[in-house]
Amino acid sequence: MNITVQSIKFDADQKLVDFIKRKTGKLEQFLDNIIEGFCYLRLENVDDEFNKVVELKFNIPGSQLFAKSQAKSFEEATDLAVESLRRQINKHKTKTRNNGSNHKEILSTEGEDF
Repeated sequence: MNITVQSIKFDADQKLVDFIKRKTGKLEQFLDNIIEGFCYLRLENVDDEFNKVVELKFNIPGSQLFAKSQAKSFEEATDLAVESLRRQINKHKTKTRNNGSNHKEILSTEGEDF
């Protein structure tokens, strides 16, 4: 999987980019056909210390997954966003499994009418 990391209006440290790539790379354990991923790092202009924003966007066959997280540090925000994507991947997998199994049941019951 190819992941592109973009920092908006600042330069991200290479250690941070490596951390993000390592964390998002672990998502391939849950879904192996991820086409590509994008990570956007942004500093929000707020007085609060929770001003680091990480947005993750992953393209998978037939769909797109998106997670946005805000925290004190980019590492913490990345962890939260990756966990959100992991839950979305699990939901996507169960949905596609159920659709496939329901389709087979519908086909088998339709054949009985003839």
